[in-house]
Amino acid sequence: MPIMEPFSFASSDQLNYPVSIRIMSLEGEETPIPFSTLLERPDLRHIGSNQSPHSDLYVTVQVWAGSKPLTVPVQTPYKWFRNERKWSEWLTLPIDYSTLPENARLAITLWDLSPTGGEGAHGHAIPFGGTTLPLFDKDNQLSKGRQQCFVYRNKQADGNDDTETPAFIPRRSGVGASKKGTPSSVVDNDAEEYDRLMDLLKKHEMGEIPRVDWLDQLAFRVIEKRGYGSAKSSLRLKAIQRQQEALASANTDAPKSIPVPSDFLLTVELPRFDFPVVFADHEYPPPPISSLQHLSSSQSGLMVKPTPDIQLGPGISRIDADDETSTGRLIRVYDPEVSARDNPAESKHRRLVRSQHRNGILDKDLKPNAKVRDELNQIMSYPPTHSLSPEEKDLIWKFRYWLTRNKKALTKFVKSVNWLDLSEARSAVVVLEKWTDIDVDDALELLGPTFSNSAVRAFAVKRLRKADDNELLLYLLQLVQALKYEHISPQSLQDVSQDSSLARFLITRAVSSLTLGNYFYWYVMVEIDDRSSEQGQDTREIYTKVAYDFMAELDKQPGGQEKRKTYKRQAEWIRILSQVSGEVKEANESIARRTDRVKHFLADPKNELVTIDPPLPLPLDPSFMITGVIPEETIVFKSSLHPIKVAFKTTSGTKYPLIFKTGDDLRQDQLVIQIIMLMDNLLQKENLDLKLSPYKILATSTSAGLSQFVPSMSFQGILNKYGNNAALAYLKQNNPDSNGPLGLRKETLDTFVKSCAGYCVITYILGVGDRHLDNLLLSPDGHFFHADFGYILGRDPKPFAPVMKLSKEMVDCMGGVNSEHYRQFKQYCFLAYSALRKNSNLILNLFSLMVDANIPDIKLEPDKAVFKVRDRFHLELSEEEAIRNLEKIMEDSLNALVPVMIDRLHGVMQAFRT
Repeated sequence: MPIMEPFSFASSDQLNYPVSIRIMSLEGEETPIPFSTLLERPDLRHIGSNQSPHSDLYVTVQVWAGSKPLTVPVQTPYKWFRNERKWSEWLTLPIDYSTLPENARLAITLWDLSPTGGEGAHGHAIPFGGTTLPLFDKDNQLSKGRQQCFVYRNKQADGNDDTETPAFIPRRSGVGASKKGTPSSVVDNDAEEYDRLMDLLKKHEMGEIPRVDWLDQLAFRVIEKRGYGSAKSSLRLKAIQRQQEALASANTDAPKSIPVPSDFLLTVELPRFDFPVVFADHEYPPPPISSLQHLSSSQSGLMVKPTPDIQLGPGISRIDADDETSTGRLIRVYDPEVSARDNPAESKHRRLVRSQHRNGILDKDLKPNAKVRDELNQIMSYPPTHSLSPEEKDLIWKFRYWLTRNKKALTKFVKSVNWLDLSEARSAVVVLEKWTDIDVDDALELLGPTFSNSAVRAFAVKRLRKADDNELLLYLLQLVQALKYEHISPQSLQDVSQDSSLARFLITRAVSSLTLGNYFYWYVMVEIDDRSSEQGQDTREIYTKVAYDFMAELDKQPGGQEKRKTYKRQAEWIRILSQVSGEVKEANESIARRTDRVKHFLADPKNELVTIDPPLPLPLDPSFMITGVIPEETIVFKSSLHPIKVAFKTTSGTKYPLIFKTGDDLRQDQLVIQIIMLMDNLLQKENLDLKLSPYKILATSTSAGLSQFVPSMSFQGILNKYGNNAALAYLKQNNPDSNGPLGLRKETLDTFVKSCAGYCVITYILGVGDRHLDNLLLSPDGHFFHADFGYILGRDPKPFAPVMKLSKEMVDCMGGVNSEHYRQFKQYCFLAYSALRKNSNLILNLFSLMVDANIPDIKLEPDKAVFKVRDRFHLELSEEEAIRNLEKIMEDSLNALVPVMIDRLHGVMQAFRT
């Protein structure tokens, strides 16, 4: 097969650029009307073009398609002409190329002026002539460059598909063909020369002819000098050709004669693009296919013909058919009513069924029998991601009064209500007020994006009021995100608390607590700082309004103005750190020079960091009041972003080291750490303390943030320093005990085993990826923890990565796979996994509130994020089956060879970099 040369083109549906056209000039002339006629005809005498061959005209342009206008007309400004009608004006029309249909065309009309009006007049404006220019040519390519359009005198451009004012005269086959002995066309040397010059000028503008400035100027003068005379000859020739074609078409049986234009030509210019632009219509998503499960031929009893054997051409592969349709030619029919809206029959059935239980007079005493009670209990056990069937919704509605005593049934009841039915919605709100208190996880679910009714959301907020500050702090990040789903109008002049019960609740609690107020302030500030396209201007305005009302409420409280000044000082403190961090990151210097630069900056009294008076609550942890920086303990890390470690003195006399980083979005790390803290809290409620020590982290903008520095060493660093069984040697050095297990203190080994179990289970549930020995850290007291959560929800840059990070180095520190400590480690893993499975609804609901938070790994597939976490819980399995599945995952992770190779390769690469 011949190889086709590569070519490039663009599709019009991707061209988000407004349609524009340049009106260049009008050329041509016509025989003047005799003066005697003008004296007899006042309607002709006062027309501008009858008084002067260069009278003032203006041009209007309008986009048409399908014989209908798509835009309003756009016109050229007023211009006075002396010797020629030349505008050279660009007009921009209010429509983009991406929205143009294939038959789009420009209706261009030249307007003359007459105080007496006339045929087709618009006030004092009468049409001088019109022309209709198609935007796509016969090859469906977008027209570009200079175009010479025929002008039809005294006609307004109609813009119809069968226009009577076409810019180009289509040639009919046979028309103009010469008979024997008859010339096929009239030859005019001047006209041919003019056409040749115009073609060359087009090629020069398209870049096909090299540009030589001094030569181009000379050529343009010659073309301009000869242009007018040649144009007249060209127009004369085209007029004769048109007469011949019109005569020929009159002698044929053509259904419609060719429109005869005047002797005027309008020159326009269309934009040029780097590549040809081909028409492509906007592709809408296919209509939903029926969810009905198709039966196979054996199940349905249908005898279908086998698929014919088709020989495909080279380079063409067959589309694989699924198992159900590959045995025969069964066609799935698209039904636009399926899934797009409720089935009318089902909707009517639901209304009829629920109309029997609408008033609730008899429903209040309805009680389910044993079989129905089992069905209801099964429904109540569904996770938040489960969709209820119409029959299940009807069953819940029927026994709604009996279910008011079941706190787990509320979210299912709310899902069963048709909130578009006002009568049913009113009845549901009455039942809602009688419901028993619900748990926090259900309250959080009701604040998600799927529940918009104000009464439902207010009921959820009512439950949150019972939570203390410590519990509320665990969910504050998600509650700030839930403000996106509140009915808050950015343009409203009233307080945000009047629009949203959640906003009123959060502001009230944030004002009364410094810790809550600190985190609430920074969470809101980050949302305001988010300028991404996903966030949207309206969302930013909502958070701006919330921040304003928060500050206004602070001013009303005793001591509130001092708190407001504190937040302002925190913002200034962050600005100073961002300044020095940005300078260090951009400086082309060695690490030592960068470190000296930071130390000098921090020690400079002008920056007000050496002494902070009065003490400032640390934004990362407001329970610590910092009094000044310790410049000599500053470290600049060797990485692409060059984060800086800074230590601050506190009022308690201790030091608080932290890491400040710019150029990185820490919101994903912040979310993971928050979930780890929540899971630690849940485990401790089950009397399971796994010695988790998640470091604190706070995003102060979309590209900067703080994290707590915990003294520790990475497993890679320990391995490089201590060699064989490095982790155990490291712990022995810091916690020696000859009488203890494995030669170290029992408490240290117990801390290591428990923290390993906790982080193994938690990182498995969250799908944390990119695990290697450099982001597995170990503190001297035995606390094991993970760092760097750039990949979550199962994403991993390395191939064949295990779903759980359980390395040989970790197990060796416990004494090996046959040791009692490893068996105890597995038991801790099983207990932690079982405890977290019991609280899976809470964790899933927290993730559902984060789907619009612009977290990198969530926004990749926001509709699947919650399901990815749910799949790690294996809620479809019994507890015993889930434990066995977890044990198999642990064994596979420990015995896998690929992670060992990845760790070694990573270590070699890091050593090579240093």
